[in-house]
Amino acid sequence: MGQREVWRLMSRFNAFKRTNTILHHLRMSKHTDAAEDVLLEKKGCAGVITLNRPKLLNTLTLNMIRQIYSQLKKWEQDPETFLIIIKGAGEKAFCAGGDIRVISEAEKAKQNMAPVFFREEYTLNNAVGSCQKPYVALIHGITMGGGVGLSVHGQFRVATEKCLFAMPETAIGLFPDVGGGYFLPRLQGKLGYFLALTGFRLKGRDVYRAGIATHFVDSEKLAMLEEDLLALKSPSKENIASVLENYHTESKIDQDKSFMLEEHMDKINSCFSANTVEEIIENLKQDGSSFALEQLKVINKMSPTSLKITLRQLMEGSSKTLQEVLTMEYRLSQACMF
Repeated sequence: MGQREVWRLMSRFNAFKRTNTILHHLRMSKHTDAAEDVLLEKKGCAGVITLNRPKLLNTLTLNMIRQIYSQLKKWEQDPETFLIIIKGAGEKAFCAGGDIRVISEAEKAKQNMAPVFFREEYTLNNAVGSCQKPYVALIHGITMGGGVGLSVHGQFRVATEKCLFAMPETAIGLFPDVGGGYFLPRLQGKLGYFLALTGFRLKGRDVYRAGIATHFVDSEKLAMLEEDLLALKSPSKENIASVLENYHTESKIDQDKSFMLEEHMDKINSCFSANTVEEIIENLKQDGSSFALEQLKVINKMSPTSLKITLRQLMEGSSKTLQEVLTMEYRLSQACMF
């Protein structure tokens, strides 16, 4: 073999090595990015979960769900962990829901990801609802779909003036899942039925007034609240509740305003108390008020199938446990995929 041939082989070998090195770095960086989609840290007396995809409104991936579930179970058994705090990175969102784009792309590629994603997400929702340690969700910013499932079943839910709550699933051919069939029918009167069928958005202190949040805190005080919670020494549930109550009491934002739906609650209770979607639509027509007609317009834009599924889901869920509701919703989710 001539010298030129040796140089050519060495050159190709070096190029191959460089390519492999680049691919290795890409794989590592991808893995690191995925790992950093959620931060799981022990701070003081608490385990802190930070949803860390601010540019994507902290939407949930299957990898994030798995990491959170695994760590939640460890902290639950750890005698040195006295509470669990969950929050979203950035100012825009706590969590805008599951990353539907990823699921959709997986389905197009014939990877049957939906059954796994929904099953593990609902298992995590149930773990939040049955968590043996006080669970504090700081629902600052957009809180929809999967973000609701990560927060609403926990013991404490702290809203700020920037909180935006909605379950908009009837507009996309689904239903308000992640345990919506459990918590929505348990809100005052027929409020939950109204929120589920119309996807109506609640903001700020109204998220607290509706009973979705347990406390309301000014967003500028949120970091201080977290510091005070972390500084507690071996706190009880009552100690944690006391800190949250102090911040809640001090908050003056929109304190004097009444619940935005207060004047419409009688209409909501009467119109949405029917047992069929057709009757609800007829009730809204008969009412004829500007509020009722506006809701009629909204409902007419929704998926008719989703509306019927959602109404039945809430009626059935009103007498079931959270675990029973999540089992029902898993079956419904799979039926909606085909």
